[in-house]
Amino acid sequence: MATEPAVPSTDSPPVDTSAPDPSAQISGLVFSLILIDPQGIVTQVNHAAEALLGTSAKRIIGQRLDRVVTPLDDRVANWLASGEGALVARDIRVKLAGLEVPVNLTMSALASHPGWRVVTISQLGHEKASSEEQGSPAVGAPSILAHEIKNPLAAIRGAAQLIARKLPHADKSLARMITDEVDRIARLIDRMQQLGSQASEPAQPCNPHEAIRSALATVRAAGLDGVEVLEEFDPSLPPILANRDALEQVLINLVTNARDAAAETAARSGSADTARVVIRTRYVSGLVFSATRFGRTIRLPIEICVSDNGAGVDADLRDRLFEPFVSSKPSGQGLGLALVRKLMRDMDGSISHEREGRAGLTHFRLHLPMAHRDEAGKARK
Repeated sequence: MATEPAVPSTDSPPVDTSAPDPSAQISGLVFSLILIDPQGIVTQVNHAAEALLGTSAKRIIGQRLDRVVTPLDDRVANWLASGEGALVARDIRVKLAGLEVPVNLTMSALASHPGWRVVTISQLGHEKASSEEQGSPAVGAPSILAHEIKNPLAAIRGAAQLIARKLPHADKSLARMITDEVDRIARLIDRMQQLGSQASEPAQPCNPHEAIRSALATVRAAGLDGVEVLEEFDPSLPPILANRDALEQVLINLVTNARDAAAETAARSGSADTARVVIRTRYVSGLVFSATRFGRTIRLPIEICVSDNGAGVDADLRDRLFEPFVSSKPSGQGLGLALVRKLMRDMDGSISHEREGRAGLTHFRLHLPMAHRDEAGKARK
């Protein structure tokens, strides 16, 4: 009896639905995890710890924790030496590749293995693109509200324009006030829509300094209010992988905020000539920030730092600085930095805030990926 030829199966290979083993779980963590033995010797690290410490596991394993994380806060060092149980240390400062960084550090004892402890380190200020954050109502709500508000706004504006034609000249300013306020609200709605949008513009290789200078030209055209703007660029930086328009928008926002903060503080002190904003670029050698996106780690070695000598952000707002509707300005809407964070996330980048109290400086640091190079040496995606 004739038989039909076998047809190759087009079904996808079966998906492994079993739970990941502990090693896979540790590797997937977005914060740094270090395992130390009873003598305080590092015996295991995950990928996030390698990225934060800027070196490989081979160089870390076998060293004492206080040689890897320096200078270790005295209280943490004493706790490490005592071999006691759990510890939570918030906002302590450590040096990573010569850069002082604020971190949270926890130490947990393993009851099943006396003397062994698990140490976690997470850097303060850096946004983390978690699934909870991306899907939070605070981000999605603006887009929904914007759609419902824009139609009646257009009707109000049209009615105000019709009324203005029939009003005497002395009263036309009232109609213009209505249209101006409607336009202001419409611009706010546009920003809310952009914040809630899930779409992102494609990233391309670009020169970071060209983007910075274009942004600075826009800010200068609007006026610097007597603030001195300085550029400290590393000319050897390679091209970055970013969306040029989005990066310029980020920089315009940060430089404008820095200008306003420096000018306001200088005006209060009566020393307007001291107001200063500095934009620095550098390759973060030895210290490689990583952003975890969709299960992959992305190296972010290119840093753009916007610094100002203003009074800084209120301490009670610093932990929520990048959240929607949080602002330190009396007339601020709290959307600018939330949008900056979204645009940086869309470019697989990172943004952090740091207040350097002793020097009286505020720093906003952008970290971005490099564009890859092909065999001909040309930058590519």
